[in-house]
Amino acid sequence: MVALSDAEKREESLLLEDEASCVQRWLSFEHGKRDELLRREIELYRKLIQRELSEEGGSKNGPKATTTTTATAFLQLQLDGRPDAGGDADGTVAHTGGEGGEEEAATTATTDDEAETYDVDMIDPKEWMVPPQCIPVHANVTTFDWKPMYEHTKFDVIMMDPPWQLATANPTRGVSLGYSQLTDADIANLPIPELQENGFLFVWVINAKYQWCLNQFKKWGYEFVDEIAWVKVTNSRRLAKSHGFYLQHAKEVCLVARRGKDPPGTTLNGKTASDVIFAARRGQSQKPTEIYELIEQLVPNGKYLEIFARKNNLRDYWVSVGNEVTGTGLPPEDVKAFAEVGAVPAAKYGAAAQK
Repeated sequence: MVALSDAEKREESLLLEDEASCVQRWLSFEHGKRDELLRREIELYRKLIQRELSEEGGSKNGPKATTTTTATAFLQLQLDGRPDAGGDADGTVAHTGGEGGEEEAATTATTDDEAETYDVDMIDPKEWMVPPQCIPVHANVTTFDWKPMYEHTKFDVIMMDPPWQLATANPTRGVSLGYSQLTDADIANLPIPELQENGFLFVWVINAKYQWCLNQFKKWGYEFVDEIAWVKVTNSRRLAKSHGFYLQHAKEVCLVARRGKDPPGTTLNGKTASDVIFAARRGQSQKPTEIYELIEQLVPNGKYLEIFARKNNLRDYWVSVGNEVTGTGLPPEDVKAFAEVGAVPAAKYGAAAQK
């Protein structure tokens, strides 16, 4: 083995730092320079990974490689709230919506150019750090008491990615869904009109629920105004295709509706980003960073709410409500309900979702 220089030894010492020391150092970065310093740490960890892999006997399964990979993923999440690239570590992607028709399968093959991907679920929940200006609410949205929230404030923008109930008796052609589903009635009962008087509603929709969603907009008092297509690409910018019923799916669609008036400061005359987003496929249920950036350009300095949020969708200046925002399991009220009656309120899984 080649002897390390003093600089390389200092870099190697990072691998020996305990978790608390690492977190303390990252949090101590000066706010105005934080992004740049975090990027430097990411590049340093990547360099260490490559060094370990290039050494004789180096392996991606070695302990140091695992440590640096996890650290890199964690730092990237602190920097921009998402992993570098999409897909779960095992190549499986389970979706709460967006990609499918009635019988969409929930798996997709891992390609060569996606082999080096990081998923938020690699991170130990104890190490998870909520963005400093984000308000996560760990709750079952169907039983959550929304009243104190909407009596306190109204939101300029609401975005949600509902876990749509699939329509057929064999929704995934034998592939097990990794998430619970909600009925149309459960989604319709959400107090969307109470949460918003004037503003925009963004809803990620699957093919089978497109028309239902348009009808529900009217019932909630909204008008349909636009749609956004997220075209999924691989790291080499090829289409990231997955299963579909008639056609292979490589996109998700987000419908945009408006209620009342435009919020103050709304960017008009098409000066916001395009209605097409080209971005890498993410981890499970994770939406592209670009959709948040688009919303924040459309309504600068607005009050933003995400419903059905997950820990890998948390973002500064957003209120994020969902039963997976912590990555530590179900909220306490769901755990209690499951212990008492053997079921989570409103949740339906797999074949049971069809009953």
